[in-house]
Amino acid sequence: MAGDGIEDVVVACNSTKKIRNVSNGVNAFEALGGTICAKASMLLQSVPPAILVRFLREHRSEWADYSMDAYLASAVKTSTCSFPGLRPMRFSGSQIIMPLAHTVENEEILEVVRLEGQPLSHDEVLLSRDIDMLQLCTGIDEKSVGSSFQLVFAPIDDFPDDAPLVSSGFRVIPLDMKTDVVSSGRTLDLASSLEVGSTAAQASGASPDDCNVRSVLTIAFQFPYELHLQDSVAAMARQYVRSIVSAVQRVSIAISPSQSGLNAGQRILSGLPEAATLARWICQSYHYHLGVELLTQSDVAGEALLKMLWHYQDAILCCSFKEVPVFTFANKAGLDMLETSLVALQDLTLDKIFDEPGRKALFSEISKLVEEGHVYLPSGVCMSGMGRHVSFDQAVAWKVLGEDSSVHCLALCFVNWSFV
Repeated sequence: MAGDGIEDVVVACNSTKKIRNVSNGVNAFEALGGTICAKASMLLQSVPPAILVRFLREHRSEWADYSMDAYLASAVKTSTCSFPGLRPMRFSGSQIIMPLAHTVENEEILEVVRLEGQPLSHDEVLLSRDIDMLQLCTGIDEKSVGSSFQLVFAPIDDFPDDAPLVSSGFRVIPLDMKTDVVSSGRTLDLASSLEVGSTAAQASGASPDDCNVRSVLTIAFQFPYELHLQDSVAAMARQYVRSIVSAVQRVSIAISPSQSGLNAGQRILSGLPEAATLARWICQSYHYHLGVELLTQSDVAGEALLKMLWHYQDAILCCSFKEVPVFTFANKAGLDMLETSLVALQDLTLDKIFDEPGRKALFSEISKLVEEGHVYLPSGVCMSGMGRHVSFDQAVAWKVLGEDSSVHCLALCFVNWSFV
C-alpha cells in the first residue's frame, strides 16, 4: 500500500474476496476485507538476540499497547473489525504465562499468555476482560545459538480447532553469529547497569563478543480489517509499529553490554537521586529506625556501598510513599524475586505482589509504620511479576529519609525468599 511519505514501515494488504453472481450469469469477485501487515526492520548493534527476545517475552508492557491487543482479540472473537468502536478496557499490566509444550533443550516453547483485564464500569464486572495469546518462542534460552530468534503470538478464543491465527511478532537474525556470542548466565535484570567498567560485563556473564553482535530485527504485525475501514486500519498499523520500533530501541540500549556502568543505571532510574545516594539513604534510614546496620560494613560509601546493597542476599525493594505505592528500585535479589527488570519495575505496585492475607497484614501496620518509621511483617506469600508465588520468612518495611529528613520512599526487605 502507498506510504505516508516516510518509508520506515512497509504496509501490505491481503484482501479476502467472495464470488457473487452478477447479471447474465457472470461471476465476479467482491472484496470483503482482509488482513493488513505492517513490517519494519532495524539493525541492532551490541544487543544479544536471545536476551532481547527474552525481554520482549517477559516484559510485554514495555512495548505493547494493551488496547491494541484488545482490538486484535475482539477481531478474532467476533470475526469483525469494528474499529475503533471497542469497549474501553484497563489492564493490570501483569501477564500469566502458561506453558503448553517445549523441545528437549527449550529451543522452542509453545505457551499461552493471559493478559489480565479489568472492566471500567460496574455493568461489565461479570464479563471476562482477559486476553489470551498463543505464543511461540524460539532461541530464548541463555545458551541458545542458532540462525534466528523469534517471538510470535496470536490472539485466541478458547482454543477452537478452526480458530484463525492472525499472528504477529519479532524475529532476530544474527549477521555474524559465533558459537560463543550468546553468553550464558547473563540475566535480564540489568545487573550490569549497576556495575562499574569491565567488571560489569564479567559479573553479568556477558562475553566481550556481546559488544560486537550485529543482527537484524524484523517486526511484523497483522491487523484484520473490513473494506470500508482499510485506510484507517492501515494508518493505525503504521503508527503502532513505529511506536514498537521506538520502544525496542530504548530496550536495546538498556540491555546492551556496552552500556554497562552506573550511567546506564541512572538513565533507567530517571527521576530518582543518584543510585549511590539512594543506597546511602536506604542504609542510613534502616540504622536510624531499627538501631542496627543493614550491611555488615557500615564504613563503606559511594559506589562500594551501592555494590554491596545490589548484591545483598535478601530482596530489597523501594516504592513511592503514596496512596498507590509504585516500585522504583530493587537490588538484584529483589529483581530476581519479582522476576522483572529495572526497566519494567515501575509497572508493579506494592498491593499487586501481596496475596489477601499479606495485604491485610501490611495495611494493619500502616499507622505503626507512619508513627515509628518501621514495621515487621510475619512470614507469608507474595507474587512475582510473572504470577509465581514467592514465600518469605519475614519482611521489614521502613521509611527512607532524604537529606532534609523528609520521607523519600518506602523500603522493604524480604528475608529468605524462595519460589513456591
